[in-house]
Amino acid sequence: MRAAAVCALLGTCRQQDAGTLWVGYDADSFLDTGARDARPNPDPPPVPHYSGPLLILSDAQALLAARGNGLTQWTGSLDLGRSTGTAQLDAQTWQWRGRGYPYPGKLKERTLYFWDGDDFAPISRFSGALIKLVPTGWGAPTFEIDGIKMLPSAQLSPFDDARRKVALVDPRGKVVLDTCGGLGYFAACCLEADVAQLHSFEKNADVLWLRTLNPWSPDPDDDASGGRLQLTHADISQHVTTLADGSVDAILHDPPRFGIAGELYSQVFYDQLARVLRRGGRMFHYTGAPNKLTSGRDVPNEVSKRLSKAGFSTQLALDGVLATLPARR
Repeated sequence: MRAAAVCALLGTCRQQDAGTLWVGYDADSFLDTGARDARPNPDPPPVPHYSGPLLILSDAQALLAARGNGLTQWTGSLDLGRSTGTAQLDAQTWQWRGRGYPYPGKLKERTLYFWDGDDFAPISRFSGALIKLVPTGWGAPTFEIDGIKMLPSAQLSPFDDARRKVALVDPRGKVVLDTCGGLGYFAACCLEADVAQLHSFEKNADVLWLRTLNPWSPDPDDDASGGRLQLTHADISQHVTTLADGSVDAILHDPPRFGIAGELYSQVFYDQLARVLRRGGRMFHYTGAPNKLTSGRDVPNEVSKRLSKAGFSTQLALDGVLATLPARR
């Protein structure tokens, strides 16, 4: 089977993850009784993350320059800064971690490439919208949907940005709900902070495919996750109704902008989040400030009002809202 087909299978396997409960803890307490009775049988384990080289334009130029200068080795990172290795350079091919590759052809800026078995292919897909993994100067990539950047990267690493937001809910030893998993940076930072259990949901199958190619995205099956990460392919706006009352200690809510996913900003959804969060629990809700200059809308304050109606106390924090569900008196 071509590696391209295998990579396509990566996406297919992730699509089949809906309802899968990863081992390592008692997930039954997270679901209400009806959901436990109705849940499907677990699917086969997903295909592991891609472990081959990732190229950007500057990497390709460096490899070609080294060969052109008569060098037999090039040392650098081909996994977006996660590690460093040495490539052995020949006239027609180069060796990386025991495998040979042809020198890449013409590559584009702001594009990541992976080896699909025949060539270095861009990490992008079109399924009604163009979704693309985009390199940054920080190592950890961001991603775009139809050219709209989904994670901040201008002032700091998207990974460090996630770390600041995760710290607001203090995940150590807690059960955390990650509503819109994306590339998994919230999840990675929660694991880093010794979360007890993390329930992460992602609606977009293509985003899940990006995760299998991104070395900064956590793998639920990796030993480092320790069975603490459950990643489910599902729409949290619908799936939230299956979660048990008071079943999580903290929530991380990083939805797409309001115009794309208005249901994730609705009063009905916020009421559900208040239901599943334990009293005294905290939630960070990313809002940004979309269209503030052109429309005059103040999305953070609109969100705060709806969350207050759902029973939260709120305050503006970073580029969103920090909400706390008061303890009952």
